[in-house]
Amino acid sequence: QKTLIAAVKKNSNTMQTAISHDVFCGGQTWTTRPMVMGSSVIAIKYADGVMMMADTLGSYGALSRYIDITRFAEANAYTLIGGGGEISDFQHIVKVLQEKAVEDFCIDDDEVMDPSEMFHYVSRMMYNRRNKMDPLYNQFLVGGFRDGKSFLGYTDLYGTAFEENIVCTGFGNYLSTPLLRKAWRPDLTHAEAKELLEQCLRVLFYRDSVTINRYRAATVTKEGVKISEPFSLVGKWDYKMFRAHLKEV
Repeated sequence: QKTLIAAVKKNSNTMQTAISHDVFCGGQTWTTRPMVMGSSVIAIKYADGVMMMADTLGSYGALSRYIDITRFAEANAYTLIGGGGEISDFQHIVKVLQEKAVEDFCIDDDEVMDPSEMFHYVSRMMYNRRNKMDPLYNQFLVGGFRDGKSFLGYTDLYGTAFEENIVCTGFGNYLSTPLLRKAWRPDLTHAEAKELLEQCLRVLFYRDSVTINRYRAATVTKEGVKISEPFSLVGKWDYKMFRAHLKEV
């Protein structure tokens, strides 16, 4: 019996050492290597609610592998979520939020998480995973409209969280944010907001190497969440700098 106990303890210590080695010395590395990634998501508040746009590309490294990815989801009747980064992590968060919405419905007490509560719920999940050294590799935009008020917030894999009138993820944070800041005003109409976001998408298509000319638009207003079918934009390729570059090539 003593021999058996000693053998069990030895095996247990060996397993613990192996696990520790895997975790801290590079054996378990799947969370540090996102596989299928989505690029920029851009969002803006306007007079009637919140509008977001993003391409439909899922990139497998440098390969444009999936061209019909939806990176928007209805979290509940008042809340829209858009995500850049790892597609599977985005799908996981969407599943968690929709389960939460079902739970609220089943309790049947007429209480539903408003957009701000949903946003903080997501940001705490991201911060919790960051503290476990097992982050979800995403940047999330949470938009909502309830009781006549629009909401738009940003959170990412570090648990960073803030609210703004215009928010972008990925490369769009560098190329689209200045354009949006210059043109934004609180009384933008639906058509004006759409035109502004489409202008930003064109710039990203010209400059971002991991995007395609295929997009979805999503809005959340007093009528609820709506996600469009894919569409394309007409580009302009006869700029002088573009033509000069082509001549050099």
